[in-house]
Amino acid sequence: MYSQIPAPEKRLSKDAVKVWMISETISHLIAFIVIAVIFYLDSLFEWKEWIGWILYGIVGLTVLSAIWSIFIQPYLLYKNWRYDLNEEFLQLKSGAFNEEHQLVPMTKIQSVATNQGPLLRKYGLYSLSIETMGSSHGIPALPEEVAIELRDRIAHFAKIREVGQ
Repeated sequence: MYSQIPAPEKRLSKDAVKVWMISETISHLIAFIVIAVIFYLDSLFEWKEWIGWILYGIVGLTVLSAIWSIFIQPYLLYKNWRYDLNEEFLQLKSGAFNEEHQLVPMTKIQSVATNQGPLLRKYGLYSLSIETMGSSHGIPALPEEVAIELRDRIAHFAKIREVGQ
């Protein structure tokens, strides 16, 4: 008889919401700049009228996308992202509407690494990437000490020897 594996309980850093909001804001600003340039080209070259209507539709969809991904999605991601670790499995749970619960066997993990981009660095956060033979997994936005300790524990449980350290 198999024993029930408890659901993961550990959460991401609260600063993850800020990082995701800033990242999405930058992405949408770039999209709006591109759209503005296309509008300028439309008025400069007097393209057909229907092209302008399509551009207005694109603006509307981009505004809705910005509202969703800047103001709603980061909170849902943070609220529903969980992870946990034991000697046998790495557990990952995410998703507000389509909940996904992954169990990654420690024996299948081939590499584990910490990553930090400029926004994560500003908030002292790291993301963790875990590679197996057939897939890759990640844990976003962990505080530095948690990310490094988790990386080392996964490496120990998976018996990965870091080269050069």
